[in-house]
Formats: sequence, C-alpha cells, structure tokens
Amino acid sequence: MAITGIGVVAPGGVGTKEFWSLLTEGRTATRAISLFDATRFRSRIAAEADFDPHHEGLTPQEVRRMDRAAQFAVVAAREAVSDSGLEAAGALGAAGALGAAGPDPYRVGVTVGSAVGATTSLDTEYRVVSDGGAKWHVDYTYAVPHLFDHFVPSSFAAEVAWAVGAQGPASVVSTGCTSGLDAVGHAVELIREGSADIMVAGATDAPISPITVACFDAIKATSPRNDDPEHASRPFDRTRNGFVLGEGSALFVLEELSLAHRRGAHVYAEIVGFASRCNAYHMTGLRPDGREMAEAIRVALDEARLPVTAVDYINAHGSGTKQNDRHETAAFKRALGEHARATPISSIKSMVGHSLGAIGSLEIAASALAIEHGVVPPTANLHEPDPECDLDYTPLVAREQRVEVVLSVGSGFGGFQSAMVLAREGLERGTW
Repeated sequence: MAITGIGVVAPGGVGTKEFWSLLTEGRTATRAISLFDATRFRSRIAAEADFDPHHEGLTPQEVRRMDRAAQFAVVAAREAVSDSGLEAAGALGAAGALGAAGPDPYRVGVTVGSAVGATTSLDTEYRVVSDGGAKWHVDYTYAVPHLFDHFVPSSFAAEVAWAVGAQGPASVVSTGCTSGLDAVGHAVELIREGSADIMVAGATDAPISPITVACFDAIKATSPRNDDPEHASRPFDRTRNGFVLGEGSALFVLEELSLAHRRGAHVYAEIVGFASRCNAYHMTGLRPDGREMAEAIRVALDEARLPVTAVDYINAHGSGTKQNDRHETAAFKRALGEHARATPISSIKSMVGHSLGAIGSLEIAASALAIEHGVVPPTANLHEPDPECDLDYTPLVAREQRVEVVLSVGSGFGGFQSAMVLAREGLERGTW
C-alpha cells in the first residue's frame, strides 16, 4: 500500500518539513506546560505544539466547533491531501468537495486513531457547566452548542471527512498508545478488501490537560524532571524516569501502488506488513520477555514476505519508562535474533514526547521519511545507556544510511502491541 501524502502537526512545528528537521537535528520540543497552570502536579512538563489554528487556515467557525485534537487532524489531513497531488490535480477542491475529475467520493474513506478523544474541550466544558466543579447547572445554555461533538470521538473522523470531501467508510480506532499504528493498519485493510480506493488515515491527540496529567501522575508514569524539561524524555537511558506527555497528529493518503503510478504520484514508501496483539495480562504491566510484541513483529514481517535480516531501521516505541524500554529490547532480540544487534533503533519520543494515540502515526511519518531521505533519526538525551537496553539505539546524532525497510512498533496500556513494516517502493520481496 503506497503512502503518497503526509501531513503533520507536531511539537516543534507544523508541517512535515518542520517535523523532519527537528528529528534529524536531534532537537527536543519538551518544555514546561504552558497550556494550563500545572504547578500543583507532580509532572509539569510536556511537548506542546506551537499551533495557531487561524494561521493554519481554519475558519473562526471551525475553531469554535472543533476540539484542539480535531483541529490538528484537519490541518494534517489537508497537508496530506495537497502533498499527495490529488488537490493539485483537481481531485479535491479548496473547500474539500471532490471534483468531477477526481476519484469517486464514495471510494475515499477516513480512519482516525485517538487514545483520549476531545479531552481538552471536555475538561474545559466541565468547568463551565459545573461552576468549576462546585455546582452543576440545570440551565444547559452554559454549555457550548458543539458539546456533543466533543463528547463523541467519532467527530474526529467526521471533521476529516468533511475537510477532504471523503464520503466512503469513516471510522475511529481507539486502542490506547497503538491507535496511530492500528488506524493506518485498518485503513490498509479497507483498501485491500475493496471497500475503498483511497484512504486518508492517521491519528490525533491533544491530551495536555489537567485530567490527563492527573491520570499519569497517579501511576507515576510521567517524568518529574521539571527542572530540566528539555532533557526529561530519555528513552533507553539508565537515568530515565518516565515519559513526557506530547500532542500532535499525522495523517496520510494511502492508495494501491498501481493507482499511484497511474496518476504519477510520488510514493514515500509502501506499507507491506502489519499485525497487532494483546498480552491479556495487565492494564499497565508488561511481561519482561516481550513475547507479544515479538509475535506482532513476526506476523508483520511474514505478511511483508521479508526476512528479519531485511530490516534496516527500527522506529521504537521507546517511551522512557523503565519496564517498557526493557520489554521492547527483549522483544527485538526475540523477534530478530542476532540481527537485532546490527540494526539501528531510535525513539522520536525523546524529541516530541508521547502524544498517546497520535504518536504511532507520527512514528509512521518518521519511518517513511527515513526511507525517503536515507537518514535514521537519533534518540536524543541518551547519554548513559541502560545495561539492560544493550542494542544500537542511535544516541544523540542522526545517521545517514540507505534505508530500504523500517519496522515501526507500538506498545499501549491495556497490553496492546502493534508492528508495521514499511519498505522502499518496488522493493523485491519473496517468501522465506
């Protein structure tokens, strides 16, 4: 399945170019939280997107109607469609209506992943309708008329569909921190089964709100390194002490390679394998042997018809928690054997934080761009490797090398484990 368009909203900049520049330069976007007063929380740091919806072309009506996460998704979707060449070819009009020269709108679908939905708006509106939590108002005119849109995550798929004029299948995938990978995997399956010709797919989340920060404070999953936020996210480092919350969105235009060739579209990469598993074990705990992630990797590579030795780069989940990084290291060794030691691995969460459901799609974008540019992004802040994380985690500095095949993995609360394989266009694959 061809990726022919990429759109990104991420900490450190809006747009694919800015995102890739931040990653390859090894810069971090983690700072003290500015979106609300976080002084009473254990962890007071996050990777916030420098995002002005009016500057990004959203109308005042759209800004009022949409949650911040929905705004991210719409901006990313519009960039992806424009980048794919569909808009330039007249297939998609400026207002999102599919033109007569373009694809059948009933054959264009949308799949959006999200872990926490419109948390930011719901948190804000709760304060409004409950007088800051002191009293619930019987007069519901206190609430905004778009409160229902914030209440249902399905509004994300609806907003993206409206923005690009897609009238085919539309859905939301919510599997925690693997939502971004799973949403794209679902979109690929819809095209393969014949339900759509083109899918606009990816994920979005804007979780930097008091309720979300409180959730992770309660289980001490986030880093309390408040005096040094720029270096707080340090996956695979011996001194790591939790992940740093982030936000953002990445959306893609997906289509069969033959369709992309017919219309002369640029192909960043092909998605050639995907699998997901659940450990059926614990909401936040992980078995130390990495068995379930390893199984997802094995099945994804089998679907891709590629041997483990074909993997040139692994885009890790790399959250920066003690157990996740060790679990993931074990999974790579279990799935790839000795080849795990010869393969560069990195975590972009070290630079853009952990945007929950959105991060999987941002990692797919990074994986496709690694193939496109022949660069492996680094793991920032990795100064003291954990002896139990003894693989090549590409510390501090990006690495130029030819990248033909990328394995991107995700791990989420609830035991979700997902793996996706991306390959350079036209890469010869067989059966092993």
